[in-house]
Amino acid sequence: MGILNVTPDSFSDGGQHATRDAALAHARQLVEEGADIIDIGAESTRPGAAPVSQQDEWARLEQIISPVAALGLPVSIDTYKAEIARRACAAGAVIINDVWGLQKDPAMPDVVAETGAHVIMMHNRLEVDASLDILSDIDRFLEKSMDLADRAGIPRDKQILDPGYGFGKTMDQNFLILNRQDELQKHGLPILAGASRKRMIGAALNAETSERLYGSLAFHLLAMQKGAGLVRVHDVRPHADAAKIVAAMVQEKITK
Repeated sequence: MGILNVTPDSFSDGGQHATRDAALAHARQLVEEGADIIDIGAESTRPGAAPVSQQDEWARLEQIISPVAALGLPVSIDTYKAEIARRACAAGAVIINDVWGLQKDPAMPDVVAETGAHVIMMHNRLEVDASLDILSDIDRFLEKSMDLADRAGIPRDKQILDPGYGFGKTMDQNFLILNRQDELQKHGLPILAGASRKRMIGAALNAETSERLYGSLAFHLLAMQKGAGLVRVHDVRPHADAAKIVAAMVQEKITK
């Protein structure tokens, strides 16, 4: 899943793809580098980011979604607002990537069900708590998200789980989750991992955002080995190559 941020303030690439032409050029680059999905975000979800109104978020998206969808890959929209999800799907998006797991906007589960979109339900927290049993918290949160999806009529084969690396977690908790991410497979749904260029990578490497590619690649390679079927990344080509190696390893195990 290649990241296309059309925001002025995202932590890694804010402002780089804010115009229509720049966004489309980057989308084409993601396609060429081997992305399978393009995830478009119009509101930064980094810690401390200023909230964006529905009107401003849609103004950033409305000229982008249809031409990106025309490139031939599935388009995902990174939003927790139901009306944005509705409009995005009408414009060609087929996945809603909700960083609040259907729990922020009460209308979101029904909107996803009505559109027939797939949904990525991510674990999130308002506050970091180092004393928390983070794995139990993730289970409780995602079980609620799955229940909301089920009750709205979103088919199980359209539900995807995301443990929410970097969202409301300490550095140690993030790596604990990575170490035990395979436990999420008990829910029987695909898992997405997204740690690209995040602060946990920088903390482990003592590296600035622009120097976190190799750490991100290592993190996502481990996440794939721990059951992630999707990775959400800024740097598509190296991750696409890594995913092919993991797939070859898995295939070798199957054929033995």
